[in-house]
Amino acid sequence: MLSSLSNGDPLFTFCSPEYRNYNPNSQFEADLKNVLDDLSSNITRNISPPGFYNTSRDSQDQSVYGQALCRGDVNSTVCQKCVEDASQDIFRNCNSTDAMIWYEYCQVRYSFQMFFSMMVYTGKLPTHNVQEKKVSDQIRFSEVLVYLMNELSNETAFNSSKHMFATGRIIFTTKETIYGLLQCTRDISPEFCKNCLDSALGELNACCSFRQGGIVVSRNCNVRFELYQFYNDTSNSLLTYPFSKGHKLKIWKVVVATCTSILVLTIIIGSCTVYLSRRKETERDDRSEHALLQELARPVAVTITREGNLVTSEELPFFDLTAIRAATGDFADSNKLGQGGFGTVYKGELPNGKEVAVKRLSRKSWQGLEEFKNEVILIAKLQHRNLVRLVGWGIEGEEKLLLYEFMPNRSLDFFIFDSERRSQLNWEAYHNIISGIAKGLLYLHEDSRHKIIHRDLKPSNVLLDHDMAAKISDFGMARIFCENQNTANTKRVVGTYGYMAPEYAMGGVFSVKSDVFGFGVILLEIISGKKNSGFYLTEHAQTLLSYAWRLWIEGKELEFVDPLLIESNPTQEIILRCILIGLQCVQEDPEDRPTMPNVISLLQGSESISLSEPKQPAFAVGRVVPSHQSTTDPTLNGLTVSAILPR
Repeated sequence: MLSSLSNGDPLFTFCSPEYRNYNPNSQFEADLKNVLDDLSSNITRNISPPGFYNTSRDSQDQSVYGQALCRGDVNSTVCQKCVEDASQDIFRNCNSTDAMIWYEYCQVRYSFQMFFSMMVYTGKLPTHNVQEKKVSDQIRFSEVLVYLMNELSNETAFNSSKHMFATGRIIFTTKETIYGLLQCTRDISPEFCKNCLDSALGELNACCSFRQGGIVVSRNCNVRFELYQFYNDTSNSLLTYPFSKGHKLKIWKVVVATCTSILVLTIIIGSCTVYLSRRKETERDDRSEHALLQELARPVAVTITREGNLVTSEELPFFDLTAIRAATGDFADSNKLGQGGFGTVYKGELPNGKEVAVKRLSRKSWQGLEEFKNEVILIAKLQHRNLVRLVGWGIEGEEKLLLYEFMPNRSLDFFIFDSERRSQLNWEAYHNIISGIAKGLLYLHEDSRHKIIHRDLKPSNVLLDHDMAAKISDFGMARIFCENQNTANTKRVVGTYGYMAPEYAMGGVFSVKSDVFGFGVILLEIISGKKNSGFYLTEHAQTLLSYAWRLWIEGKELEFVDPLLIESNPTQEIILRCILIGLQCVQEDPEDRPTMPNVISLLQGSESISLSEPKQPAFAVGRVVPSHQSTTDPTLNGLTVSAILPR
């Protein structure tokens, strides 16, 4: 076998930094050693064909899952030796509870969580790539390479006799031949295999299409090409590039055929213009939904650069539908936690005993698709004690599912708007909740890697853990700001009536001060025990904000406070201070509102920031309704989109 790679060194080793390290001499270490020994012993046995093996060990509090895959062209001796070396290497050099190692002839992976039959693309680029020389005719080389690898990817995924492994070659010049190899793990579906290969080939083309060789490895698929035969050629598969020299189809015929096709296509488009324009809205939505589902079917996590470009990063755990159904009792009504405009939330329990909240998004909701994409791609990496953590996701057909850490005490609105439950908490608990929300927003606005605007802050999106600590949730409406960006504008206003800042509701302009406004509304709701939305139905005032301001300027601010809070707090000064902070946060002009660092300082009683008298707050922020409706009926959870109607 011809190869320039060293058989004794790994191509790439990945010790996941996302998960905790295991302790030496722990039960996990003992189980891991048994799993790796099992992989080495059984990789060439009991499987037809050999070369792929899954195994696991279950202890009382922890499980260990392992998987090994050998390249499809190596014999049993080479396969077993490679897995044995890889297992020893990963055990010696990684102490993470989730890790993977790639050699030229095999790969070994282990994890504390079950990953069998799950496809998560995490492309890695071995340093071998940069050692390859560049080709001379880069444009044509790239064309021929792409053709070869695309043909082989279909063979790998959909030709069952190949066992998800294919090799082939194609003549580039009279002296040069391109050799390609593609492989998937055999526990995923052909469709997932093709998706994984497409993602890997996209990275291979970007990094190496101008080089004489290249490799991309991932958890479920690997791709490689060279200008020499680096594999055992069992099939002698030779492909012919359609436009290569000597091909029967001459270039001039291609040109004529292309021009003719363009002419016919132009006529067809012209004759169908009227028909297509009538269906433009529906078809655009259908295409967008299809494109988004296709994009999400390839689980590539991304982050955003300073220039606003998307780049690949580490993955968020993917769960198949079968596992999620089992966790939720097939979405049993007894496990239902709540329901909103985007779907239903269920309580679930994973095989390791961990409790999760599973949001099952509405099958036909385009908003739900946008929210799903936003949370999976943009928000998955946020880590803060006052933010609900997204722990996984799943997509299959029309099913779109998000898995969050489970919050046993439900949401803030469950307590503050119910007199009986409200009495269970004292002022200290509410003050801690207020501070937690503020700290979560501070992280989003200033301390995370990117400035993030939540855009839908409300009590139902503030969840409470077992210690009643506040955690902000539902980032489906969130937007990331680039460096030095302070405001943005949108024609598609989304949010909840009663919590949207006036500049956003009426003009589509949003910023960190939009979230400050929502925080101020929640603060005033906590203190009063009354909802801002629907307050106009009371005899007090048009909105809760106007009612609070009127009592403040009349010196009757204590009438605004829920009597239960006054009873549980011996010093009224802190409560009055919070009313003032709330009124400052809901000022009509965003410039008059404080930033979240100032809010936290004020909540802590800092003397370095003065408390100025609030101006009259924004009383009416309009009502947002779908553009195709003429009514102002809110949706189930108050989430609506599109045109602004006058009051």
